[in-house]
Amino acid sequence: MSGIANHTAARAESAFQWLRAGLFASWPSSIATVAILYLAWRILPPVLDWALIQAVWSSEHPALCRQLTGQGACWAFITDKYQFILFGTYPADQHWRPALVLVILLGLYIVSALRTTRWSLLAALWLAGLVLIGVLMWGGVFGLRHVENERWGGLTLTLLLATFGIALAFPLSIVLALARRSDMPLVRWVTIAYIELIRGVPLISVLFMASVMLPLFLPAGVSIDKLLRAQLAMVLFAAAYLAEVVRGGLQAIPRQQEEAAQALGLTYWQRTWYVILPQALTIAIPPLVNTFIGFFKDTSLVVIIGLFDFLTTIKISLSEPTWTGFGVEAYLFAAFGYFFFCYPMSRYSQRLEQRSAHGTALGRAT
Repeated sequence: MSGIANHTAARAESAFQWLRAGLFASWPSSIATVAILYLAWRILPPVLDWALIQAVWSSEHPALCRQLTGQGACWAFITDKYQFILFGTYPADQHWRPALVLVILLGLYIVSALRTTRWSLLAALWLAGLVLIGVLMWGGVFGLRHVENERWGGLTLTLLLATFGIALAFPLSIVLALARRSDMPLVRWVTIAYIELIRGVPLISVLFMASVMLPLFLPAGVSIDKLLRAQLAMVLFAAAYLAEVVRGGLQAIPRQQEEAAQALGLTYWQRTWYVILPQALTIAIPPLVNTFIGFFKDTSLVVIIGLFDFLTTIKISLSEPTWTGFGVEAYLFAAFGYFFFCYPMSRYSQRLEQRSAHGTALGRAT
């Protein structure tokens, strides 16, 4: 019993030391801690009462939301419109297909975040997963009903645009960053012109041009799908921004690194692939992830060309007379949805930074 008591006392002392060091280390820190706790005490109880205790959850009683306006949240709006928010106008009897796509995408995200997964296995899983996603969404094979991608929408469309956009824009950005540092003047000038042109216009303009102007330059009888045009525009736009992030990482590498690799007899591509690029991408992790997060949220702009993403489906649902006036709940739900996907990206980037810093420290110690 004395051992248990000693262990409990040690844990209590450790917790007290953590509180003192982390929250009450100085007078300014103590004042800030007390002020934040006071604000939380005053704000959190009414917020929780509105969001949870007094809230209406069942979509069978929309009139009750009107009666409790200002007293409790109307989450019945979400329970009534969740299928449209998740899947857009995808046929109702085929909702299991985009639902399975969401599960596959989440599974691929989780597997990609695991440190134990080999790159070869990860690439094979992504390739197989993307093929399966295409089969499920389009159909037309294996007895699946064909569904036009104009009917894709909701959270499914947002994740597809973001996933394919980042997967295609990132390698393109590396090529652009290397081309901008090239010794060949023509290659460098063309790359600079492209990057500065894309960065000088908003994404909404690029999407509009891809939707309206691009078909005018295609040969007669040739057409490109609207969703594919939107995806292409977003890839080209994101690649220009990511290229500058990668170029910043490349410029941060000391010149001696390349000279040492060159002294070992490595070719330009060997030096770039094995020595320069890994270090540059490690340095550029924070701005890269920041650009990824911004790109994920920018998918909401595809509404300009008639595609209904996650945020747009919520806005359209609010236009129904039954649910008009519940914008607070709708946009809080939208904010939580974006946060649900953006926060893990931020945490994963922090893990990558810690791992790279640990590896650098080991290398210096060795």
